[in-house]
This record gives sequence, C-alpha cells and structure tokens, in this order.
Amino acid sequence: MSGPVLTNAALGTAGLAGFLALGEVVPRLGLVSEDYFPPTSRIVRALVTELGDGAFWTALGDTLTGWALGLAIAVGAGLVVGVLVSVVPYLREVTASTIEFLRPIPSVALIPLAVLLYGSGLRSVLLLVVYASFWQILIQVLYGVQDVDPVAEETARSYGLGTGARIRHVLWPSALPYVMTGVRLAAAVALVLAVTAELVIGAPGLGARIAVAQSSQAVPDMYALVVVTGLLGLLINVGARTVERRALAWHQSVRGEVVA
Repeated sequence: MSGPVLTNAALGTAGLAGFLALGEVVPRLGLVSEDYFPPTSRIVRALVTELGDGAFWTALGDTLTGWALGLAIAVGAGLVVGVLVSVVPYLREVTASTIEFLRPIPSVALIPLAVLLYGSGLRSVLLLVVYASFWQILIQVLYGVQDVDPVAEETARSYGLGTGARIRHVLWPSALPYVMTGVRLAAAVALVLAVTAELVIGAPGLGARIAVAQSSQAVPDMYALVVVTGLLGLLINVGARTVERRALAWHQSVRGEVVA
C-alpha cells in the first residue's frame, strides 16, 4: 500500500513544483504583465509578510469563525429537518415543491437581503453560509433515509421498536454515509460563501482583506491571500475526509479503501 501512496505523493509534489515554476517563468518572460500576475517568488515574499502581520491572523480567525458557526448551524438544522421530513407521514410530499424551489436559489443572490437585515457584520456572513450549506446536508439526509432497507425497517417494527429506536438503530446507520458526504460538501461550500460574503459586503475576514489589497494595487499581497484561502480549503477538505473515514470505519466503502 505504501508504494502507490508514495508514487501519488511524488507525482503531486512534482505537479505542484511545475505549477510554481511556471508561475515564476511566465511573468519573467513577459508573456503576461507582472503588474497583474507577479512571479511566484514575489507572491511567496508577500505571503511571508502577511504571516508576520497580526491583522492577517485576526482576519483568518474571523473567516474561520463565520465558517465554523455557519457550518455547525447548517449541519444541525439539516439533520433535524431532514429526519423530520423523512419520518413524519406525508411531510416529504408536502415540502417537496418548496424544497425544490428554494434549493436552486444562489446564496449570493441573498447578499442584498443579508446587508439589509444585518449590515456587514458576522450575522450577514452566517445567513449566507447557513443557507448555502443547509441544502447540502438536507438533501443528503433525505437520500440517506430513502436508502433505508425496507426489510430492516419492517423487522424493527415487528420487534416493537419505537420511532426513536428505529431512527437510532436502522435509519441513522443507513443515512450516515450520506450525511458525511453532505458535511464534506457543506464544509467546502461554507468556506466559499464566507470568503465571498467578506469580499462583497466587507465583513471582517480574509475576503475583506483581499478586497483591500486589490483596491490598493497590492497585487502580490492579493495573490498571497488567495493562496491562503486555497490552502484553507485544502485543509478543510482533508480534515473532512479524515473525519468521514473515521466515522465510517465500519462501512464497507471505507474498509474497501483500507484493503486496497
């Protein structure tokens, strides 16, 4: 197993090194203007400068706060609403058209409403993050409950298990793989919306700092901050996948990955 892992790591490192080298060479050759696309070395220097600035860490904390709070609210609400809609008779049929109407609405379209209600503070960021992430969780919960084995459900009923027990022992294990997929997707979406909200409405965070760097023509700093958001997204994705594998260690899909 170590051979393929090492090979993939080596290929990934080589690809990243090639991309960074390309970013250094293209502006130096004059193929693009350094005023708009600075060489990698200048971006790295700007990144080091950012890391030494206390205001950067404050902005990073603001972004992570909006991301974490929004994701937690969305996960909790999505789980509760999804289970209720699934187990209450006829409730799924009654709410289906409403869900299908609200779900495709882009969260960025709610920015004017968020600003009108809450200004440019944290609550505006939370509104957008929760709205975008909630649907990722809800839809996966609905799919997961729909995938419950009817034989297992009827067996639980025949043994006299109540609604709570059936949810715990039958519904939840069947829906958990879907839920974890929803959480992983919601974590990425929450970060995108947190940075977007900060960038557009000026809420404190990395997005607002990117906007300031852009408006002040500090192009290397702007790219350095964009790199930070990319690295943050990568870390969140890796963390979410790690949690997913541990939560589903008993599931055949994860056991298959370990065996492979």
